[in-house]
Amino acid sequence: MGVDISDILVKHSTSLKDQGGMRVSVDAYNIIYQFLSSIRQPDGTPLMDRSGNVTSHLSGLFYRTINMIEVGIKPVFVFDGRPSILKNRTLEARKLVREKNREELRVALEEGNEERARSLSSRINYITTEIVSESKDLLKYMGVPVVQAPSEGEAQASVMCRTALVDGVVSQDYDCLLFGARRVFRNLTQMGKRKLPGKNIYINVTPEFIDLEENLGILGITWEQLIHVGIMVGTDFNSGLPRTGAKSALKLIKKYGTIHEVMKARKEEIENLDEIIELFMNPPYADPGDISMRPPDAESVKHFLCDIHDFSPSRVDPYIETLQAAYRKESQKNLDSFF
Repeated sequence: MGVDISDILVKHSTSLKDQGGMRVSVDAYNIIYQFLSSIRQPDGTPLMDRSGNVTSHLSGLFYRTINMIEVGIKPVFVFDGRPSILKNRTLEARKLVREKNREELRVALEEGNEERARSLSSRINYITTEIVSESKDLLKYMGVPVVQAPSEGEAQASVMCRTALVDGVVSQDYDCLLFGARRVFRNLTQMGKRKLPGKNIYINVTPEFIDLEENLGILGITWEQLIHVGIMVGTDFNSGLPRTGAKSALKLIKKYGTIHEVMKARKEEIENLDEIIELFMNPPYADPGDISMRPPDAESVKHFLCDIHDFSPSRVDPYIETLQAAYRKESQKNLDSFF
């Protein structure tokens, strides 16, 4: 979910090829949720192996990550740790929404409303400990670096970008900008057409990037003021001010300078305000260590996908070859630059 500040941001269309050579941190949970929602069978159910285990996330991680690697993008997947206690209210709200969707799905199935059932099914997603473990295993077999965040994965990924360990963050959430990511890539793992929830309408989905410094310059505010704007709109850590969208929040910050002055003028309060600001500016962070690509273990990749999870060898094999070729090319490039 995250913060909705889209209305005040300048975005630029891009492509995978345009970002070749970039090292990017990937908000793993965010992208896995995306795969679980979008990679589905015609009836709306997720992909599964013959044992009934969900494999939508594995399909997305394997094929779409290799699409990035093939053009020279070097991904580093960052996984969530323990969520901040400030997020408890949001997590409880999401749980209630899932329960509501489950009940509505039950009714839709009983009524034989297939379209409604497909729509609801795509909204009911869980990232289980098994899904996380499988995702990490597959990425490691592929030679893709994995980082375990102490808390919020998007915060870890963003600080890695803020400190120039990576060139950008791959995530759908604008929160990464509040955490200080210099550049955020959206839709980099999801291209083509996407159906709007509850409507028989499809829209084109194309990759785009948002540059933090460019936007701060255009908006005429500082990074900390952008955080204040986001908090007024509402984040995963607070519900925001009533009837206050991004444009309204920006006007308030331009007028009063800080969120504290806005609160004084409006005689309102935001619970845990200073803690939320501090969380965005200095979130829990772990040294990611070596984040370079490693040689892919082709045998383990194929065994994991084909023998354990029933992927088609005829489809998997060419992608493994592409992955191996990309690693050899990158290794040769590094060797040439050394000499």
